[in-house]
Amino acid sequence: MFTKILLLIVFFAVMTGTGLYFRKHNTNVDQFVLGGRAIGPWLTAFAYGTSYFSAVVFVGYAGQFGWKFGISAVWIGIGNAMIGSLLAWVVLGRRTRVMTRHLGSSTMPEFFGARFESKGIRIGASAITFIFLVPYTASLYNGLSRLFAMAFGIDFTFCIAAMALLTGVYVIAGGYMATAVNDFIQGLIMLGGIIATVIAVLGANGGFASSLDALARVTDAAVSETPGIFASFFGPDPLNLLGVVLLTSIGTWGLPQMVQKFYAIKSEDSIGKGTVISTFFALVVAGGSYFLGSFGRLFSGRIDVATEGFDAVIPAMLSGFSSLLVGIVVMLVLSASISTLSALVMASSTTFTLDFLKGGIVKSMDERCQLFVIRALIAVFILISSIIAVIQYKGGISLIAQLMGISWGSLAGAFLAPFLYGLYWRRTTPVSVWTCFLFSTLLMTANIFFRDSFPVLLRSPINAGAFAMLAGLILVPLISLFTRAPEARMLDKIFSCYEKPVTVRAQESLGSGNGAAS
Repeated sequence: MFTKILLLIVFFAVMTGTGLYFRKHNTNVDQFVLGGRAIGPWLTAFAYGTSYFSAVVFVGYAGQFGWKFGISAVWIGIGNAMIGSLLAWVVLGRRTRVMTRHLGSSTMPEFFGARFESKGIRIGASAITFIFLVPYTASLYNGLSRLFAMAFGIDFTFCIAAMALLTGVYVIAGGYMATAVNDFIQGLIMLGGIIATVIAVLGANGGFASSLDALARVTDAAVSETPGIFASFFGPDPLNLLGVVLLTSIGTWGLPQMVQKFYAIKSEDSIGKGTVISTFFALVVAGGSYFLGSFGRLFSGRIDVATEGFDAVIPAMLSGFSSLLVGIVVMLVLSASISTLSALVMASSTTFTLDFLKGGIVKSMDERCQLFVIRALIAVFILISSIIAVIQYKGGISLIAQLMGISWGSLAGAFLAPFLYGLYWRRTTPVSVWTCFLFSTLLMTANIFFRDSFPVLLRSPINAGAFAMLAGLILVPLISLFTRAPEARMLDKIFSCYEKPVTVRAQESLGSGNGAAS
């Protein structure tokens, strides 16, 4: 217990100290929200990765889908790395940085408002962001509580209070720079923690070959009659596995707290390096988490999934290990959760201030007022999500994966297609954007209240979210072709940022063939 408490004290001290150190750097909104758009590749890549993977992944998703799909759950981690990280950086990174700077936008709703010259779209996107980040935030507390209860035997309410207080202090004080630096520290903890945990779990079953052999001998007639199905390439349920891969991989392309990382990156060189670092981070953390969870059935003697739920799988797997390893795992999940929570509260509070209050409800807000309101709303958002997490816990609602599916499905379904087409396709229309917003949010809301009326495949919030994203990719271009095109003059002004000539070193470009790089 002494070891675990000591690790917690050091962790809290470092996070708080970082926040207080960067307090003096936040002289304006751009510094507080985006770090002055001068964040290097390592900080940006780790900020992206730590915002991506949280207790929801390590405890909720790894436990549930590792149990359901066996070793094939590793495909989710591979998809997260290749699609959610590598491809996202390649497709979105440069264009997002260039256009958002050209339009002067600091948030995703602000980008929508400027790109489509619509205040209504900006306010609508702001409302969707604020509302649907709440269930995601509540799920972070839930995942952390499982491990804290196992490691310290303390009440869930104290876990929430400590996590909320720590996040509030360093985000309110230090803004984006403090968050980015702490994300880097937390990312290092996550990398070391997941490697140590995987090695320990495999060692407890005689190594990788013995663990895989034991998994191949596991049978569950309720899932499949096929021998060795949990050690097979695509597992017992390839279709639902694909739905999880799609939602958790492509979904990040439309999440405000993820895309906002590209706004703040420093340079072209930083984008290239950040792509490699982010992909490696995702392979280790996401791949390691799902790989770990895939062996959950080997510890079935420690857990009754029917009564305790899937969220108890990972804590049960770790309950028999040494205090040092349990302490490391607690630091891992605490780091993952707080880094994601800080990204969520930053995205929500800045969006609500800059896109909903400023120029709308409050006609005039100077820099000082904006900073004050953003900081106040960070505290409010943390308080609201904490209360919801306690209500959720007391009411026995414990399925982390489902809460995250609702949040991701609503946000990614609403924003992914409009954002992607908005960056690349001039013909995208405001009507198509509104259609995508309404379709996805109404679909996911209906999935909450009328789930039994949905087709069997779409009753899962995860599959419904994946469907919303794919449908948006079809709806936006289809409706754009049948609605009035935006004015050419306006489009020329917006897309002129991509036509601006720049000069680079010869080692970075072959140039035009006349000996000059341009």
